[in-house]
Amino acid sequence: MQTQYKNAATISNVTFVRPAKFYFSGFSNIPHVTYFLIFLCFVYIMIVVGNVFLMSVIYLTLHTPKYMIVFNLALADLCGSTALIPKVFETFLLDRSDIVYEACLSYMFFVYFFTDVQAWTLVIMSYDRFIAICFPLRYHSIVTKPAIAAMLLSVWVVLMSISACIVGLLDHHSFCGSLAIQSFICDMGSVRHLACGDTSLISNIAFVSFVLNPCLPPILIALTYVCIAIALSRVASRKERLKALKTCTSHLILVAICFSPLLYENLISDVDRDGRIICEVLPDIIPPLLNPILYSLKTEEVLNSIKRLCNNMLSNITLSKKVFTAMLTKWKVLK
Repeated sequence: MQTQYKNAATISNVTFVRPAKFYFSGFSNIPHVTYFLIFLCFVYIMIVVGNVFLMSVIYLTLHTPKYMIVFNLALADLCGSTALIPKVFETFLLDRSDIVYEACLSYMFFVYFFTDVQAWTLVIMSYDRFIAICFPLRYHSIVTKPAIAAMLLSVWVVLMSISACIVGLLDHHSFCGSLAIQSFICDMGSVRHLACGDTSLISNIAFVSFVLNPCLPPILIALTYVCIAIALSRVASRKERLKALKTCTSHLILVAICFSPLLYENLISDVDRDGRIICEVLPDIIPPLLNPILYSLKTEEVLNSIKRLCNNMLSNITLSKKVFTAMLTKWKVLK
C-alpha cells in the first residue's frame, strides 16, 4: 500500500511534489456504519427542507435585521452540511478510499469556512440580543440593516481570506511521503502532518484560526450573556426577566450544540476513532437540523408569517377557482 501511495505522487514542477490522490485509512471496520448512514441521510433531507423553507419564509415576509442574521445562519448551515455529508456518503456507500488532491483541498476549504461562518453568525446573534436587552430604546437605531449587512459581509470576507490562506499555504508544500489520511475526511491536521518540509507557518496560521474559531466565539458569546445577566439583575420585575431570557433560549441551545463537539475534538487529544468521527460530523449536521426548528416553530414572528403565507395561498387558490368558475359559466352561456 505504501508503494501505491508513493506511485500516486506526481511532480508538478521542480519545487513541489503534489500527489494525484490522497487515501483515507480511518473509515474501515466502523461498527454499525449502516445505521450511521441512514441517520445521515435522514438528517440531510431534513436540513435541506428545513433551511430552504426557513430562508423562503424570511425572504418573502421577514425583512428585519434580526432575520437577516437568521437567514445568514440558515444559508451557512445548508452550505456547510452540503459540503460535508455528500462526500461522507460517497466514502462509505461506494467504499471510496481515495480523493483527488484538488478535491481534498477544496473540500477542506468549504467545510472549515462554513463552519467558521456558522460560529461567527452566532456571535452576531448574541450581539443582537445584547443590544435588544441592554439598550432596548436604542435597538432600532443601532441594529440596522446596513450595520448587520456590514457585519455579515465582514465575517464572510475575513473568514474566507483565512481559509484560503491556510489552504493556499498547504498547496505550496510537497507531499513526498505517505499519502494516507488518518481520517475519513480531509481535515486540516491530518493533511498537514503529511506535508514535507517546514510547516511551521501553516501551524501558526492554523493556531490563529483555532483561536478565531472555536475558541473566541464562545468567549465573546459568554461575555455578552454576562452583560445581559447584569442588565437583567437590575430589572425589578421577575416577569420581565423571564420574558427577556425566553428570547435568548433558542440561541443558547444552538451555541451549546454547536461548540461542545468542536471544543471536545480540539481540546482532547486522545479521542478514539469512532468518537472523532462523531465529533467531526456533529457540528455540521446537528445545528443545521435544529436551526429551522428553533427559529421557526418556536418563534412567534415566523409562525405568524407562515400563517399569513398559507392564508394568502388559500386566498389565491379560492380566487383562482372563482375566476375559473366564472369563465366556465360564461363559456357555457355563450355556447
